Amino acid sequence: MPYPAWLPFLLETPDLTHVSTPLELAQKEINLGLQALSAGIKGKVTCDPALPRDAYRIVKSEQTVQVHGGSCGVLYGTYEVLMALREERDFPEGLQTPQYPDRMVNCWDNMDGSIERGYAGKSLWFSGGRLQYDEQRILQLSRLLASVGINVICLNNVNVHEPAQDLIDLQLPDLSKLAALFRPFGIRLMISIDFSQPMRHDLSTADPLSHEVQAWWKNRVDLVYREIPDLYGFLVKADSEHRPGPFTYGRTHAEGANMLADALASHGGKLVWRCFVYNCTQDWRDRKTDRPCAAYDTYQPLDGQFRENVILQVKHGPFDFQVREPISPLLLSMQSTNLAMELQLAQEYTGQQIDLYTMVPMWKELFQVLPKDRLCAIAAVSNLGASDCFTGHPLALCNLFGYGKIAWNPSLASGDVVRSFVRLSYDFSQEDRESLTGCMLESRAIYEKYTANLGLCWMITPNQHYGPNPDGYEYQSWGTYHKADRNAVGIDRTGSGTGYTLQYPEALRELYANVASCPDELLLFFHRLPYTFVMRDGRTLMQRLYDDHFEGLARAEQLTKTLCALPFPERDRQEIQRRAALQVSNAREWCDIINTFFHRFSGIPDEMGRTIYD
Repeated sequence: MPYPAWLPFLLETPDLTHVSTPLELAQKEINLGLQALSAGIKGKVTCDPALPRDAYRIVKSEQTVQVHGGSCGVLYGTYEVLMALREERDFPEGLQTPQYPDRMVNCWDNMDGSIERGYAGKSLWFSGGRLQYDEQRILQLSRLLASVGINVICLNNVNVHEPAQDLIDLQLPDLSKLAALFRPFGIRLMISIDFSQPMRHDLSTADPLSHEVQAWWKNRVDLVYREIPDLYGFLVKADSEHRPGPFTYGRTHAEGANMLADALASHGGKLVWRCFVYNCTQDWRDRKTDRPCAAYDTYQPLDGQFRENVILQVKHGPFDFQVREPISPLLLSMQSTNLAMELQLAQEYTGQQIDLYTMVPMWKELFQVLPKDRLCAIAAVSNLGASDCFTGHPLALCNLFGYGKIAWNPSLASGDVVRSFVRLSYDFSQEDRESLTGCMLESRAIYEKYTANLGLCWMITPNQHYGPNPDGYEYQSWGTYHKADRNAVGIDRTGSGTGYTLQYPEALRELYANVASCPDELLLFFHRLPYTFVMRDGRTLMQRLYDDHFEGLARAEQLTKTLCALPFPERDRQEIQRRAALQVSNAREWCDIINTFFHRFSGIPDEMGRTIYD
C-alpha cells in the first residue's frame, strides 16, 4: 500500500466508473470524503456556468455544506471543504479564484522509464519505450494533483529523444487514453516536442520560416487535436544544451515560437517556450561571458514579438535551481510578453529528496519581489516518481502540496502552508505538529548553511549534483564559477564587473550593486571580496564561511534527532530516519570539505579553534 499523504483517503481507489467530468467527480468525492472524515454533515455540489472555470464558493448552513463552482472549480471547492474539515478550520469566505489560471507540472520522464533528475523512482507512465502505467496509480496521483489545484501536466522530458518523438505520432492513440484518465480531474496534458521533428519525416529542414515546415506542423497539430481535443499544448526547449532550435537557421526565438504557436492557435493550444538558453561551451578563461546574463540578453530585446498563445517559461533565478539565487531579471523586464515562472520541485541541487529541504520559504521570497500581475502561468519541474509515496522522501510531498497552494494563492504564509500539510498528513499531537512544522520551515536555512552560503553557487559534484566538490565546475564549460583563489572569492557582477546588475530595475540594481546594502545571502553572488572583508555583524568573511558550515552541520544533527523522535507511522518513520541519517553524513562532508577548501586557499585559521582537515 502507498504511504500516507495529505488527506490519506485520496490514495484509496474508489470506483470512478462513468465519471467523465470534474462535476461528476466532485459529487462523488464529497460523499466519499465526508464519509471518510466522519463529518456528520451532507454535501452538495452544483456547477454555475456563470462562474470562471476554476472559481468556487462554499456555503455552510446547519448540517449541509454546498459548493458552487465553475466547470473545474466545483472539484477544487470540494477538496477545499474536505481539507478544512480535516484541519478543523473555517471554510474560506467569498468567491475563490486562483492567481494563475495555468498551474503546471513539468515531468522530465524518458520513454525507457528513467527520469532525468528524478529522485523518486522510475516513471509512472513510461517503460520500455512506450506508454505503460498502472491505471489506479494514475488516478491516485490525479486526485492529489487536483486537490491542490494543479491543472496541467507535461509528461515527457524537455530533452526530447527518440522514441519520445512518437508521442504525437505513432503513440498518439495511447496518449489519448492517458489524457482521458486525467480529464475528470481538470488536468490537461502537455507534451514536450523536438524542434527538428519534421526532419524525421523526410523534410530537409526545420527552418520555422519554411512553408513546408509550417505546413507539416499544422497537419501534425490537427492530427493531435483530433485525438486529444483538450490538449494544453506543446513545451519546447530550443537552442539550449545542444538541443535543436531556430538559431540553426539564423532565426530568432520569436520566429521559432510563433511558427508553432500559429499551428496550435486554431485549437486553442498554447506554446510554452523555455528561456533556458546560454553558452554551454564557455572557456573558463573567458572573464567577459557571464551565464546569468544570458536569458535577459537573448529574450528581452524580443519583448512584444511573441504571439498571444506563446508563454515564455523563465527559471526563477538566472542560473539553474541553486540553493539561493536572486530572481531572474527577465521576469521583471518583459512587459508585453506572456510569462511563466519555472520552479523546481525535484531537489536537483538541494538534497535530491534525501536531505530535507522544504521549498515554500524560498518561493515566498520570489513572490515578494515579483509584481503580482507579471505572470500568466506558473510551472514546476516535477519531483514525482513511482516510489510508494510518489516523492521518495515522504516529507518531500510537502513541496508538491505547497507548490499547488502557492500557485493558487502566492500570498499564503509559508508557516500556514507547511502547518496545513502536517495537519492533513499526520495524526500528531499539537506539540508534535509544531515540532515537525518547525523542522520543515528551518530546513532550507540549515541546508544552505552547510552547503553554499552567502550566495556561492556550483560547489557541487558534477553530473550527479549531490555532495560537495568546490572545484567541480570551476574549469568546465558550463559557465558556473566562483573564482576562489588565495585572496578572494565571488564574482563582481556590478556595472564595473560583468554588468549583470544592470539588467535589474533601479531599486534592485542599487540594492545588489552596493556591497553595503546587498543581502548577506547573496553577497558572493554579486561581489568578489577578500577573505578579510568585515561583514555587517563584525565577523570577517572567512570566519563567516567557517561559522555557517559548522552551524549548518550542528543544526542538521539536531534536525535528525527531532525527526527521529516524532511518532510517524512505521513505514514513513523508517524512510524518514534512513534519509535523515544520510543527510547528517552529507552535511558533515560539506562542512569538512568546504572549510578545508577555503582554509587551504586563505591560510586563515578558525577563530574558534575547531577541527579543519588541512
